[in-house]
Amino acid sequence: MKYSMLKTAAVSPRVTVANPDKNAEVILSEIRKAVLEGAKIIVFPELCLCGYTCGDLFAQDALIAGCENALSRILCETKDLDAAVALGLPVRGRYALYNCAVMIQNGEILGAVIKNYIPNYKEFYEKRWFASGLSAPETSLSLCGKTVPCGELLFSFGEEIRVGMEICEDLWVPVPPSSALCLAGANLIVNLSASNEIVTKHDYRRSLILQQSGRCICGYLFASAGVGESSTDLVFSGDCVVAENGSLLGEGKRFAFDGSSAYGVMDFGRLEAERRNNTSFFDNAKKYAADVTVIAGAPFQDAEEQKLDRFVDPHPFVPSDPSKRDERCREIFALQANGLAKRLSHTGLHKAVVGISGGLDSTLALLVSVEAMKILKLPTENVRCVTMPGFGTTGRTYHNAVELVTSLGASLSEIDIRPACLQHMKDIGHDPSVHDVTYENTQARERTQILMDLANKEGAILVGTGDLSELAMGWCTYNGDHMSMYGVNASVPKTLVRHLCAYVAASSEERIRAVLLDILDTPVSPELLPPDENGKIAQKTEDNIGPYELHDFFLYYFVRFGFLKEKILFLAKKAFGDRYSEEEIQKWLSVFLKRFFMSQFKRSCLPDGPKVGSVSLSPRGDFRMPSDADGSVWQL
Repeated sequence: MKYSMLKTAAVSPRVTVANPDKNAEVILSEIRKAVLEGAKIIVFPELCLCGYTCGDLFAQDALIAGCENALSRILCETKDLDAAVALGLPVRGRYALYNCAVMIQNGEILGAVIKNYIPNYKEFYEKRWFASGLSAPETSLSLCGKTVPCGELLFSFGEEIRVGMEICEDLWVPVPPSSALCLAGANLIVNLSASNEIVTKHDYRRSLILQQSGRCICGYLFASAGVGESSTDLVFSGDCVVAENGSLLGEGKRFAFDGSSAYGVMDFGRLEAERRNNTSFFDNAKKYAADVTVIAGAPFQDAEEQKLDRFVDPHPFVPSDPSKRDERCREIFALQANGLAKRLSHTGLHKAVVGISGGLDSTLALLVSVEAMKILKLPTENVRCVTMPGFGTTGRTYHNAVELVTSLGASLSEIDIRPACLQHMKDIGHDPSVHDVTYENTQARERTQILMDLANKEGAILVGTGDLSELAMGWCTYNGDHMSMYGVNASVPKTLVRHLCAYVAASSEERIRAVLLDILDTPVSPELLPPDENGKIAQKTEDNIGPYELHDFFLYYFVRFGFLKEKILFLAKKAFGDRYSEEEIQKWLSVFLKRFFMSQFKRSCLPDGPKVGSVSLSPRGDFRMPSDADGSVWQL
């Protein structure tokens, strides 16, 4: 299966109650449409071959036989389709009538699952007609002239896809069948439903689906009865939902008179990675996994790449929705500030030292430090800021640093590091006209020495400014800006640093907002090389190591999911479209992987810092890697 990804569909057709032949015609049409869209797993609603609202007609031989004949027609006309289709119909067993879901593929019935929980309260009256699968003695059913296995079934389609089925009310009970099925190995649940609509029920039902997919670390396909079922006292909306591990991949239009559908490309590799990392999931499986029978279906043919049309966010650390982004920034800013406040409180120290450059990272560290003082009800002047002009400092960044500190009410001092650096280079015999790594790192280490010693002198904590992206790339000077007493930005990626500063700017007074906006507009640079002839920044980080938006994208999928480089490249192409050529993406992915492996020694001795997101490189918890690991296998 290409990139471990598969397109799925939840479809609610226009059902005609008690007319299996007509419903079979519509369902076949919907199957063909879904297959043309590239869907390989398709789920239809509960009892869709006849309609959920048939009432006492379920006792009629004509209806039951009509459903079986309709299913036979569907089997006959889908022989050449490798897509797996889940359909609902009433099936008679030896002793009772069952509300069943059948899984079909290549014109064969793979198996049937009986609804376990039969609602019989408020508007539901199902026990009048159907028996529960919990008490069903059958391990097989006679259907379409064949003996079909039934019970706790798990359908496998190749090595990567394992599908479990549950029916409507099964999801609403305290321990849904899908929980036990997923613990037994299912990574996709299909739910054939006939959930009627009342005010607010839709939101609650969607939250159930999302939460169950998150708890079970699985994909979840939900298709419910549509408007054609609406009769007497009930209205149905045709709700269709595609979810994956707590996230909504697709949702159909409700109350669509001619039927609705929702599509979503499931990433089974991503689900597998999440389960692999969650050891509690398998501990839970030891106690609660269902005793299932595995039914082998045929592996699906690889889909065309263009039909794997899953949305891939180019900025996985940054929500695209402005309101969600603000909420995320508010939460992260609070985590950073409270982490620093706790460290200050624990040490009994009331001051913080921050090296301020006029760049994004030191700006965020300063904002966090000021907020920590407010939390502790300490004066903001207890944040001791130091600007340390070096050989690459420009007027713009210098003036922004000074303006920001004074507008925030922090204290400021200036120490020119150039004389000390020149003396040091003289002492070690380095020609200051040679602008190499020694020239650059001399400045970074001189600044850190000043800050460390000043923190000692002031009885303060030195607050680190380096961010997650720089740590991933090793874009920091060992025992220079790499070191601090508490690194507040250590798990904040560069693409998010910008938005955190913008978030604070939006709620600040005009003077602070103005300087923050100018800092946001300044190119990212360590300013360790002299400015150009116009006094502007000459050393731009992204010219050297590549765009941070690409590196943050690579970091997210490499560390969190452990994806192969080929899949990361595929996802990046989908995410960024024409913004970067395939050659550019390959080039910078190679740079990322090379730098990531060669820089682990810097991450192995990181200072403490608050974890704020799903990806962290702390050597004490989130990412433990040998400093001398060979990265050849990961190179393009």
